[in-house]
Amino acid sequence: MGSAARAVVLMAAALALSSCGQSADPLSGRAAPVEGLSVGVSIVENPAFSIVATATTAEVIARSEPDDAAPMVVNLGHPRPTGSALVFQVIGEEPGWVEVRLPIRPNGSRGWVRLDDVALSKNPYRLEIDVSAHQLLLWHANELVLDTVVAIGTGATPTPIGDFYLTELLQPPDPTGPYGTYAYGLSGYSETIQSFNGGDGVIGLHGTNDPASLGSDVSHGCVRLANEVIDELATFLPLGTPVAITA
Repeated sequence: MGSAARAVVLMAAALALSSCGQSADPLSGRAAPVEGLSVGVSIVENPAFSIVATATTAEVIARSEPDDAAPMVVNLGHPRPTGSALVFQVIGEEPGWVEVRLPIRPNGSRGWVRLDDVALSKNPYRLEIDVSAHQLLLWHANELVLDTVVAIGTGATPTPIGDFYLTELLQPPDPTGPYGTYAYGLSGYSETIQSFNGGDGVIGLHGTNDPASLGSDVSHGCVRLANEVIDELATFLPLGTPVAITA
């Protein structure tokens, strides 16, 4: 069985398992809110799921500490310029605040946002990308539901290593083009390219019109998937999903 076919077979299990309070519109990718969810250490540190914070106000200010008097790290608008909801991955909490990963440069940025400015939801999915093996794994809680081959960045424009999350889901205007049928944006940025095609060098997870490139180092830093795989992911994988990229 080919890698793309194996991926689709495995993802049938993911679709059957996606009943943990999650739903995703193909062009919004929002995780469904969970009634009565409150963040605590036991939730934030539970490896079976992560916490997504979706903006509920027109702008969200992230600060360096959980204090309104602390320096501002960034002020982000909601929705994003592409129309996607502004989401964060929660990594910590204090009374009235959550610590989140931020979709800004430099990679690894984090900040504190007020709980009043976001809605929280559980997400049982997580992605792992091994650039050396050209391998992407998708986990639902502690169960592997996808194992597929990917293409990554070249030596001059490498795929960045680190902990990121999915920030937006887009549908390229030409599904037969180089970005394939769908493209997820990540919270990470190229460390060698400051701007690309009018954008700011954000890393994407997208399809491809060149399936022969899968398994190779060929991109400007983005991660390429078979179109049939990204088509399935776009039906259920929510924004805010953690993405660990390792060497």
